Amino acid sequence: MSPTRKPWIVGVSGASGTPYAASVIRALLAAGEPVDLIVSRAARLTILDETGISFRDAHWRTDLAAWLGTPEEALHDVRHWPAGDFAAGPSSGSYPAKGMLVVPATTGAAAGIALGLSKDLLQRTASVTLKERRPLVLCLRETPLTGSTLRHLLALDEQGAVVLPASPGFYAGGSTARELVDFVAGRVLDAVAVPHTLYRRWSGTLGEAASTPARSPETAPRRGE
Repeated sequence: MSPTRKPWIVGVSGASGTPYAASVIRALLAAGEPVDLIVSRAARLTILDETGISFRDAHWRTDLAAWLGTPEEALHDVRHWPAGDFAAGPSSGSYPAKGMLVVPATTGAAAGIALGLSKDLLQRTASVTLKERRPLVLCLRETPLTGSTLRHLLALDEQGAVVLPASPGFYAGGSTARELVDFVAGRVLDAVAVPHTLYRRWSGTLGEAASTPARSPETAPRRGE
């Protein structure tokens, strides 16, 4: 690892919606951004349930490549930290990081972060991100929301976090599940100013989405192209 490496930390909690996390990770790597990955124990079960892919600490690189649909060599600037490792780099404020994206975020993770519980490395890292005044985005994937959850989300907003519901916009012309997933992932990256081409941006022209084919991730230009 480079001594000047400064990654985005991606935390994946156990909510349904692991395709959002996969899209965010792929786009970060396409933008040339290093990634530190924390996958909660519950998230491993969700990944298995939604994709049929196991995520194992001892084989994380192989499993991550299968999950993202990318070759292992494309993951050279990804570092994985087990969720139970409280001695991991991101558990300390002195560890260099640009910020953290929790995608998807469960209401339980949001509550734990809001209250500073730090019950696992994901929550601890989010607390560190807040105390160091680094960007923290929580992509919440839950509905409906209880009053207690809304109070936790308000507390997170007051602490400086960005609460970003997994709410796709249809004005971008998305007509497939992948396009709607990429819209949400794109909004997560917008919140931290990472460039991407995951969705068509609003131009002020009505009817544009219906008249122009949506850009697919496979044909979209990557950074530097």
